[in-house]
Amino acid sequence: MNKAFVREDSEGDEDDLPEAQALPAGVKNYITCAGHVRMKEELLRLIDVDRHEVVKIVSWAASNGDRSENGDYIYGKKRLREIDRRIRFLTKRLELAEVVDPTAREGTDQVFFGATVTYLHPSGEETTVRIVGVDEVNLDQNDVSWRSPVAMALIKAREGDTVPLRTPAGVEQIEILEVQYR
Repeated sequence: MNKAFVREDSEGDEDDLPEAQALPAGVKNYITCAGHVRMKEELLRLIDVDRHEVVKIVSWAASNGDRSENGDYIYGKKRLREIDRRIRFLTKRLELAEVVDPTAREGTDQVFFGATVTYLHPSGEETTVRIVGVDEVNLDQNDVSWRSPVAMALIKAREGDTVPLRTPAGVEQIEILEVQYR
């Protein structure tokens, strides 16, 4: 029998992480304590609540008979695959995670993982960012990955230092105004 008749969505069930989210070999997956807790909570919610609800819907829809035109069944199976894929992703990421407590660095003016850094652009604009793990990035809250260009420029520098930041427009010299660990 042709594979086309057996499975509609074969490429969506791969266990592999999307290339944009995969970590290079040998790179640690640093994460803050709060980020680790959020990821564990999401994993537990998916396993205990979301997956259970979808399984009930799929089971009910399957009992209605003809599955080929049953929207609840088809959508439910698709949603179940999405939930399972996310569970696998979170499980792998949590296994690789190395939790770092930023407050352990309290009292230093040097930039490390977990630091909240305020820096000055050459234009006079101040920017504050917090350096977090790759799974915690939230640009709306100015949380940037420790692997981002701005974090790479800031890490190991100290308050008062001027460091080069490579941007698409060229290299900017940014001055570090303040380093905090919250």
